[in-house]
Amino acid sequence: MPAMIGFPRWRRAAVCMAALMLALPGHGAETRPPAPAADGWGPVTLARAVQRDVVSASGRRYRIFVARPNGAPPPAGYPVIYALDGNASFPSLALMNRTVERRSAITGIGPALVVGIGYAGDEDYAASERSRDYTPAGGAATAAGEGGAERFLDFIERELKPMIEAAYPVDRQRQALFGHSYGGLLTLHALFTRPQLFQTYIAASPSIWWQQRFVLSELAGLDSRLKRLPAPPRLLLAVGSLETPPASAPPRVGPQAGRHMRADAEQLAATLSAPAMGMGSVVFRELADENHGSVLFPSLSRGLEFFLH
Repeated sequence: MPAMIGFPRWRRAAVCMAALMLALPGHGAETRPPAPAADGWGPVTLARAVQRDVVSASGRRYRIFVARPNGAPPPAGYPVIYALDGNASFPSLALMNRTVERRSAITGIGPALVVGIGYAGDEDYAASERSRDYTPAGGAATAAGEGGAERFLDFIERELKPMIEAAYPVDRQRQALFGHSYGGLLTLHALFTRPQLFQTYIAASPSIWWQQRFVLSELAGLDSRLKRLPAPPRLLLAVGSLETPPASAPPRVGPQAGRHMRADAEQLAATLSAPAMGMGSVVFRELADENHGSVLFPSLSRGLEFFLH
């Protein structure tokens, strides 16, 4: 590889990592499915999708999933959507994106490059790791094992995004971040503190309630940060209708008492929609008959549509 004079050290390292990944089987080209077992059953595979475990500069291990469109990239490169909780969100989002691709001749809307950010292992949700990575370092009493959002965003910005950009033709001006629950909290934290990182933010049932709504304190100065951007970012906020108890339900007690998912998200959408804030499109969606868990899947679909339109 030629010398990369003038590149920051972290970018040189990321490009070298990406080149190494491309040189290894399983990245940049589809691998042959494993041979079936003696009884004829074999692992399920997802076409045009690859995964690899990556150790960050901070020593954290992440499992990165990538699904590329089948067709040639647009002249500016593929738009890219990064999805948190990748073990759970990536398979569905990748298949939804393939539906977009199949209908692109009719709709005129092209697909995205889908990148899932997950964790090693077979769990859909890695509870301790996501609590560490998806929560800001703030609040009156941040619990032990929380507060690693800045380090995690550093990984995305300084290591993962350069690695993806070195491996695939991508459009740096069309990138989105999707997160659900604690992932939605991280998505809002990224928007409020690093709005330049993505152009579209999708927060499904975000845990705004965390640490007495600490994330809302990060709105201070957002209008000034947005004025420095070439274009204002867009935001989709989604919650499930079943996340709000009916009026006849007994009052919530314990940790659930302060979790007003719909009210918090709707109020935030109203705040960010004020012209003085300087945001782009801000959309609030209540998804009928969905609870806090099931809302993930329609939010992925709505979020992909919001991003690509």
